[in-house]
Amino acid sequence: MPHLALYTFGVLKSPLADPAPLTREFYDIGEAVYRKIGQHPGYIAHAEAAEGDRGMIFGADWGAWGEFAVPTWYGKGRTVDTTALAATLSLWTDLGPAFDAIYTGLHRAALNRRYDWFERTGHPNYVCWWVSDGVIPTWQDGVSRLEHLHDQAPAPHAFTFHHPFAPEGTPTRINGIGPKSDRVR
Repeated sequence: MPHLALYTFGVLKSPLADPAPLTREFYDIGEAVYRKIGQHPGYIAHAEAAEGDRGMIFGADWGAWGEFAVPTWYGKGRTVDTTALAATLSLWTDLGPAFDAIYTGLHRAALNRRYDWFERTGHPNYVCWWVSDGVIPTWQDGVSRLEHLHDQAPAPHAFTFHHPFAPEGTPTRINGIGPKSDRVR
């Protein structure tokens, strides 16, 4: 059975290494959100660097998730002291559980504060796509699909929760979100 891959990307207002209170708050909330999402029904896994170091993103060992990559529009630093981004790559059993995890509870509260921490770039900040069972998406997969979503309309190759597609490539709906003419999941 296919699984849902979800890639998120945001450009932070300040580097991850910044000791300012907002950066510390972002880390604290982020760690709590990851713990909660990891317990959510439908969650399978997410990319984690083998070293687990804060700020060590570029050059880290991401295992089967591949070499870390960023969209072409990211123009900030790439060292531990200058990196100013937050990115996630995760696998889910289906659209509904991923949508629920993102738009409810602690993660929803964090989303409500996103503009305290993230720049408004004019680019999409997430993309979804389907992968075959046993396939682990790579960072480059996420980047290429996010860039595709920015350049093109949502499609089975790269879509959002508001314009979702089923694994077979047909438009669908999640919890009432999506075009009314499509089938309900």
